[in-house]
Amino acid sequence: MSFMSSLFKRLNQLIGVPKSKETPSTVFWRSAFIGLTALSLLVMMLSGSFYRTGLPTWLMAFATLLIGIIAFWFFRVVGALIYGWLTKIPTFLFALFFGTIATILLARYIRFGFPEQVFYIGFALVIIATTFLFGSGMILYKGVSNAKPFHWLAFIVSIVIFGTGTYFLSYEGIDPYPVDFTQTPAALLSARGLSNPGEKGSYPTNYFTYGSGTDKQREAFRDSIKYKTTSVDASLLLPEWKGKKAKWRQRYWGFGVKEFPLNGRVWMPVGEGKFPIILIVHGNHGMEEHSDPGYAYLGELLASRGFVTVSVDENFINGTWSGDFMGKEMPVRGWLLLKHLEQWKLWSNDPTHELYQKVDLENVMLAGHSRGGEAAPIAAQFNKLAYFPDNANEKFNFNFGIKGVVAIAPTDKRYDRRINLENINYLSIQGSYDSDEASFFGLRQYQRIVFNDSSFYLKAGLYVHGANHGQFNSVWGKYDGGAPGKYLLNIAPMMTIEEQQQIAKVYISAFAESVLHNKKGYNDLFLNAAVAKDWLPNQIMLNTYKDSKTNPLVTYEEDIDVASGSLSGTTITAENLKVWKETTLKFRDKDTQAINAVVLGWDKDSTGVTGSYLISFKISVPFDTSSSLLLTMAHGDDKELDKNKDSKDKSDKANDPTELNFQIQLTDSLGNEAVIDIDDVKKIAPLLKVQYVKLKRLNQENYGDSWEPTMETFELPLHRFNQKPAGLKGIKNIKLNFNRTERGVLLLDEISLRQP
Repeated sequence: MSFMSSLFKRLNQLIGVPKSKETPSTVFWRSAFIGLTALSLLVMMLSGSFYRTGLPTWLMAFATLLIGIIAFWFFRVVGALIYGWLTKIPTFLFALFFGTIATILLARYIRFGFPEQVFYIGFALVIIATTFLFGSGMILYKGVSNAKPFHWLAFIVSIVIFGTGTYFLSYEGIDPYPVDFTQTPAALLSARGLSNPGEKGSYPTNYFTYGSGTDKQREAFRDSIKYKTTSVDASLLLPEWKGKKAKWRQRYWGFGVKEFPLNGRVWMPVGEGKFPIILIVHGNHGMEEHSDPGYAYLGELLASRGFVTVSVDENFINGTWSGDFMGKEMPVRGWLLLKHLEQWKLWSNDPTHELYQKVDLENVMLAGHSRGGEAAPIAAQFNKLAYFPDNANEKFNFNFGIKGVVAIAPTDKRYDRRINLENINYLSIQGSYDSDEASFFGLRQYQRIVFNDSSFYLKAGLYVHGANHGQFNSVWGKYDGGAPGKYLLNIAPMMTIEEQQQIAKVYISAFAESVLHNKKGYNDLFLNAAVAKDWLPNQIMLNTYKDSKTNPLVTYEEDIDVASGSLSGTTITAENLKVWKETTLKFRDKDTQAINAVVLGWDKDSTGVTGSYLISFKISVPFDTSSSLLLTMAHGDDKELDKNKDSKDKSDKANDPTELNFQIQLTDSLGNEAVIDIDDVKKIAPLLKVQYVKLKRLNQENYGDSWEPTMETFELPLHRFNQKPAGLKGIKNIKLNFNRTERGVLLLDEISLRQP
């Protein structure tokens, strides 16, 4: 014991503050010691407060403070010993800086999660500034140096560094790509007598929770439940629940993979008869910050409009301090939704239960956010299977009437199987300022849905400029990430949470009304947000749409021949185009969008003539006057026009894309023509560029391009065409005349005919 005490004393002497007489040098470095010690321990405390383990924040901060005290002492001892071998610099100084740097690196390892591009440079400046702030500050306070100008300069520069850093982290950022865009007015749905689906309906509602009653962390699913549920065994679906990861989770929640609870928050309409049911499930937020309360705004709305709405708790399989399941849990996320429906079936079929005959399980909608947005389609496919495809020892027997799926800012490819759905309605919503899922992955699932029976189905996508990931959930909020890295996010261009949730309410409620209440009058909303201008915030919204009455004429998916079309015998020609090619569209990070498109570019300035693109059908396509032509397309990047120029010859216009407008010309076999300008019906949105973080270079390194192609669908009712001389007898040719803007690039994905 005396040996250890003696050793400890000697080590303290080795790294201790020199006790020599007071000189400018000793005053400076003693004060710098205080500053750097305080900095190291503060960073450790903050790393603990950012570290979500379910324990109180103050306790984690205190625990990491203690760790920091020990680590700071230990690293200074190590630094002193290394110094003894390497240098003749005063031991105290080497030990001080070594201890500071090593302690801060330990804090980064724990949870001080700045990107390394910011962390190392930033903390180098902070360490230097702290040294001079405390050291020079004390020199000036005691007046023990003749070099006061130097210390004043060092002191002021240190304050500027701290002030600048604090301001940079606290300010919200800027909108580097403002957009001035006004959409073509459209006939409002409200003028047709339709009510705003984002406003509460006529049903009074009740709120309650149900659960297993075994959840240690959730009072709402333990002591406050109205109905108790039986737990479910998910061990065959999640074999990754094992080892330390399982041990810590079981200790925290009070249950393991064989006793997963069925916990739900319910908003229920009060009235007679069966009601359709909607399940909403969250994504992979930190499991200690419970996500399921964040959809109350949807639950209250939908229940008031006649839908039993359940926010499903799956927090226990979310990420935590020990990591997450890296997508291996995706099948469980979907399967749990179906197990909740099983529970509702038991209640609905039990004459002794209060919920007897209260839900219509042939009218079901599943909605999910983030990983939940990928889980909902998984559940829809599992619903029709007899076995779990990854382990057939788990048998399925669901077969509920799932009529629709909503995917809010969904992931895709977390589950290693692609989900291919048939004959189901689908809606996906994505924000342009989503820095968690930075691309519209829901459109890949959109592409994988087919309609092949006689019933009516629709699939739709909504891209909202200025919406982020988290504000679709009230708990997650405006930061798509945790502290401290979240303070680098550029949130200034984002809309408010009230605006974002209003958009979600209008679209999700309208989808539910269409799919579950058969109110098809709302369907125009999925083609053009302008028809609900009086219900929605003034934001740019892009709609993508297809339904089972839509027949494709040209898709660009059949081959690599730019001169052929989808229908047999179709030929394609172009004149006076600077760009004409087919390509697979990519997201900003160069991952595939899983769709092909033709790229058409024209520049009348350089050619002096009008460009055109002509599609000729072997047999005229019949239609009636209530039919519509649908074009799915987007503004392309004008830089395509200058790829073959020397850099010195490139036009400045390439960096400032113009508005796009062009003429669609239809011709029948007799030569009759009908024309319309795109702008007369709906304008093509400009490039919607984004910057997710305040540092532009960091944005490019972490996210890729500032822009990515985002397709939207344009409905051109044939009765709106200017027909001459007396109407068309079928469609023999479709010609795009690029005669309304002098230059531009168009991405064209599909041309279809929508029959009444």
